[in-house]
Amino acid sequence: MSVLTLRLAGPLQSWGSSARFTRRTTDSAPTKSGVIGLLAAAAGIERSDDEALAVLGALRFGVRIDQPGTRIRDFQTAHHGVTGASMPLSERFYLADAVFVAALAGETGVLAGLHAALRAPVYPPFLGRRSCPPAQPVELALHDGDSLHQALADEPWQAAPWYRRRHRREAVVSLTVLREADEDEHDADFQNDQPLSFAAEHRRHALRTVVSRTVDIPHPDTARRRAELPRHDPMDALEASA
Repeated sequence: MSVLTLRLAGPLQSWGSSARFTRRTTDSAPTKSGVIGLLAAAAGIERSDDEALAVLGALRFGVRIDQPGTRIRDFQTAHHGVTGASMPLSERFYLADAVFVAALAGETGVLAGLHAALRAPVYPPFLGRRSCPPAQPVELALHDGDSLHQALADEPWQAAPWYRRRHRREAVVSLTVLREADEDEHDADFQNDQPLSFAAEHRRHALRTVVSRTVDIPHPDTARRRAELPRHDPMDALEASA
């Protein structure tokens, strides 16, 4: 088994697990269906290919919240492409300046193919909606033999420099991890974002179990500053005067 880790960062992201009419909300973290859709686009998998989607849907999914971002609201207008009539005003929500580390665990060959696809995508990746491109390359690494939780615990903190400076006094930061529950974990919640079909005529999702955990990640800037500090031993002054 292997684990593929992704860095999901951009000016705007939107990961909605539900939508009602003209109100399109976003969850506080990437959804499994949204990330699977990103990978399917990179690999050139068509929306109607339910068999290929089932292979991706079988991967176990988790996400770490490195920088929670700010929820913002936008109003959008549109006109009918044929008649020109005004469409209803829609209300859409986004996460601004958020950074996440997503991880998918499964068969090594499948993940290696996805890792290669992200480096040369057939369709460009986006963070939940086509209007939300990533700010940097999405792929981070392909880990051999790691568990989903371990890969999320080992990946360095990916927050932006300005956000890391807010926590410069902390040698270690505690980050929330939302991942699929193991069989022996009984404190799970349910989330309706397990993709079954992306086909426009019968898009379907199912429930999956999710647990919330925390991982402690070393602050890279704090560790670097400490390494750069000169060594100080008060006994050196006594030795010099002797």
